[in-house]
Amino acid sequence: MGSMPRVAVVGGSLGGLTAALLLRDLGCEVSVYERSREELEAKGAGIAVLAATWRYPVQRLGVPADEFSARTSWVRFLEADGSTAFEEQRLYHLSSWNAVYRVLLQGFGRENYHLASEVSSFVDDGAQVTINFTDGRTDVVDLLVCADGIASEARQTLLPEVTSAYAGYIAWRGVIPESELTPATFDALHESLTYQVMDHSHILVYPIPGLAGEVEPGHRLMNIVWYRNVSPEDFESFLTDVNGDVRSVSIPPGLVNERDLAEMRADAKALLAPQLAEVVTGIKEPFLQVVYDIEVPRMAFGRVCIIGDAAFACRPHAAAGTAKAAEDGWILAEEIAAADGDVLKALAAWEVRQLALGRSLLERTRDIGYRSQVAGTFKAGDPDLVFGLYAPGN
Repeated sequence: MGSMPRVAVVGGSLGGLTAALLLRDLGCEVSVYERSREELEAKGAGIAVLAATWRYPVQRLGVPADEFSARTSWVRFLEADGSTAFEEQRLYHLSSWNAVYRVLLQGFGRENYHLASEVSSFVDDGAQVTINFTDGRTDVVDLLVCADGIASEARQTLLPEVTSAYAGYIAWRGVIPESELTPATFDALHESLTYQVMDHSHILVYPIPGLAGEVEPGHRLMNIVWYRNVSPEDFESFLTDVNGDVRSVSIPPGLVNERDLAEMRADAKALLAPQLAEVVTGIKEPFLQVVYDIEVPRMAFGRVCIIGDAAFACRPHAAAGTAKAAEDGWILAEEIAAADGDVLKALAAWEVRQLALGRSLLERTRDIGYRSQVAGTFKAGDPDLVFGLYAPGN
């Protein structure tokens, strides 16, 4: 086998860590550079743990998925009166960003996980990549993997013409401890991924691990994602936080302005099934995220590549964002192994596969969003809504 490349991963989130772990397993020397000064934390961000996401923790670290995710057995759609419109048995693992991050970071260790490392520039001279940091440090590697998220500076440098496209709606997010729910609401929701479809809107409610990783029913958090249309004309005022700052991607917990919070809670009482209204109105500090599409024509640039949300940001409707970022890492390691460590050969083959995956996922999630938020043809129990990376259920 040829010598394995020396690798830097910029961005120490789930996709970056998965890629770093896989490349290290291959025999690469890997450093992860994260701009944040402290280990990352995402307050109240629930995620579905699809196979690509749990594959590394389960197969390589030996951590069962049930240890870092809540398990649900049912998918249910509720009517506005709280009755069941549709239900089917379907097993999902639902987790939080924090719970998966903790497992991956523990697996990677902290020795080569460098916080407070902000990249100012990088130069690929064909033989190697020199990375310059804002504090004056440099690193020289054979492969630079940019996993720096939806606001990727690497993408802005490499593909300045690519911009994010607002989808026309936002997602209200937030969590409430299951212990704060009434017994009837807990009983109705704790075993299922629960939807309600409304006019040009829908909501999902599901359990995720507690803040310390608790996965026992009754000790977890109940997580919401409520998609609501916001016209482009109202967009800027809607994204103005309590301090008067206009946000671009999200407004964090505690910073959403009172006018929009009050309107959202009033609409929850008026529109949602009683069980769901109880969850939504009980959340102390809801936050919101803007839904964007980002599509790139390329993912490989000499000895540099972009992965995860840095390349394709897909709407959350397939619950596959973290799975796609992880899969980018799995296939990258596969192609580097197949190319015997030849970075340029590996990236050429990898790019073809991951561009195809990114485009198909983006197309699928756009279609679901259109049906829900624009056309009004989003239907309870539609098989296209089954979560999956390559296709519904896959």
